[in-house]
Amino acid sequence: MSSTSTPVPSLPSLASLCAAASFTPSETAFPREESDPRAVYGAIRDELLLDGRTRLNLATFGTTWMEDEARRLMFETADKNLVDTEEYPQVADMEARCVRMLADLWHAPDPARATGCSTTGSSESAMLAGLALKRRWEHRRRAAGKDTARPNLVAGANVQVCWKKFCSYFDVEPRLVPLAPGRLHLTPDLLAQYCDERTVGVVGILGSTFDGSYEPIADLCMALDGIEQATGHDIPVHVDGASGAMVAPFLDPDLLWDFQLSRVASINTSGHKYGQVFPGLGWALWRDAEALPADLVHHVDYLGGEMNTFSLTFTRPASHVAAQYYTFTRYGHEGMRRLHLESRRTARAVAAGVAEIDLFDLFTDGSQLPAFAFRLSDRAHALGIHERDVAQAMRARGWQVPAYPLPTGLTETWALRVVVRTGFTPRLASLFLDDLRQTARTLRSHALVSTG
Repeated sequence: MSSTSTPVPSLPSLASLCAAASFTPSETAFPREESDPRAVYGAIRDELLLDGRTRLNLATFGTTWMEDEARRLMFETADKNLVDTEEYPQVADMEARCVRMLADLWHAPDPARATGCSTTGSSESAMLAGLALKRRWEHRRRAAGKDTARPNLVAGANVQVCWKKFCSYFDVEPRLVPLAPGRLHLTPDLLAQYCDERTVGVVGILGSTFDGSYEPIADLCMALDGIEQATGHDIPVHVDGASGAMVAPFLDPDLLWDFQLSRVASINTSGHKYGQVFPGLGWALWRDAEALPADLVHHVDYLGGEMNTFSLTFTRPASHVAAQYYTFTRYGHEGMRRLHLESRRTARAVAAGVAEIDLFDLFTDGSQLPAFAFRLSDRAHALGIHERDVAQAMRARGWQVPAYPLPTGLTETWALRVVVRTGFTPRLASLFLDDLRQTARTLRSHALVSTG
């Protein structure tokens, strides 16, 4: 028997394996040499496998499912510059048609002459609407011989962060009304405490990000009518319909929230939420041309033709507008109603299932936006279980369920939220509830063991 051992070959390093595959990723420097396209594609695709699965992402309101025809249109128009209306007039006309459709849907006084535009998302739409409110206020103040210092904007503390950004970026004081137990959004009885002659507008939210509830837009407008009668302050309303403005027209046609209310000056929404288009697409509409100050609209002619633009961005792919025009014409009113009704029914069924689990209490039940929020019961908290524990345990099964503290006034209270979108099928809903029940059993069992 030989006493000599066979040398063990050294194992290849990851770097050498990548090099053999004709691709060596760099984490710190811009690559010096080109690489094989298939190798680069494969490496990036492998890396993206580590991301969560979009269909199981119950945190986002963003669209995660589209028909193949819409996907193809997005791919086929991704190389077109939406802003270049001289070169791509048909896409520009599709954008104008979508604006007119939304104006009709939201009862604008004259939909055929609608004033609006597409944006990169609701955040840009909201900022454009906020700028229009501020500029209109400044014009009125100057015409009355008054100063334009210290403008403010009133909204509930549950507003999306884009409104806080708007106030920060454009020197507007945010007057955010705190929440309270049993009151998760802005209510009309509090407006008089926050509005004054320097209020550029009030933001009403049709579909709160935190719990899916609609703020009472008509009641807010009525309260502002009373404030104007008492003080002379004419304060317009902007409706942040990032989600609800694409839901309420189809599921809640009798709800008063849009341009039927004369105090509503502008509305924004996300085409990439319940408008059935992949991120990111937004829309901003004004009730008429007077609601959008002309000095905010800029004239451009260096693309070969003449055009007007009002945006915070410029070059954008035409793909999202093409897809939005597809979804509007493909589904129509009845089709959109069908899709959203299916989502709302699923949301309400899942919320009812959550309510039956003794560790949870509902904040909302999915009867407005197809989304709902819930929390751990006092009994669960007494066992030492936290909402973050639920989110982490569900993530282990692939579900993304956000856990977060509520806004100012209720920051000690945490919530979990489920957003139901097209593509969240009844079968997925059933699997989700099964996993949530198992999570509740496991967390309760571990808590009981740890507490003796």
